[in-house]
Amino acid sequence: MATTSASATSSDMVLRRLLLLLALASSWLTPAWGADQEAETARFLQEVYPQPPAPDTLWLAGELRAAARGILEHDYPAARLRYWRSGQRTAWVLEEIGKEMPITVGIAVDSDAVERVRVLVYRESRGWEVKNPAFTAQFTGARLTPAQGLDRRIDGISGATLSVRALSRLARLALLLHRQAVAGGASKP
Repeated sequence: MATTSASATSSDMVLRRLLLLLALASSWLTPAWGADQEAETARFLQEVYPQPPAPDTLWLAGELRAAARGILEHDYPAARLRYWRSGQRTAWVLEEIGKEMPITVGIAVDSDAVERVRVLVYRESRGWEVKNPAFTAQFTGARLTPAQGLDRRIDGISGATLSVRALSRLARLALLLHRQAVAGGASKP
């Protein structure tokens, strides 16, 4: 009987360990992106504004939608975008696919120039170097050209080409959206 009891105890321990491992694995595999994104958005807004203004909405419709499509090379997945504005400064939280997963980026624009770029949530398995402030600092002061490009070259990162392109597209999009928002373009479709 003692052997059966010891065997059952050993089986219980194995089962408990297996359940613990499964619980840990599921929490690791289940993305907490929503919570991370909200917390990172709040931190980003605190960096941009001492007292963040209430959010506003910009509708992507008509010519603005077509211009955004020209920058992204596809339609943006949302019809309206939330942004924050105080004076000539706007802040945007935008997403673009890197290779396979969305990259969430906060972009502040002041007086038609990029003030700061910060990767809020990075979901790709490679290319995380775009989160580095030394990389994102390249965007500071960038402006939109008449051809909807950036007025400066952004140095790439070996192995992160698609992530670099995604951030560059989002910077261009934020500059375009900023112009529309500052011009009073929070119009509905």
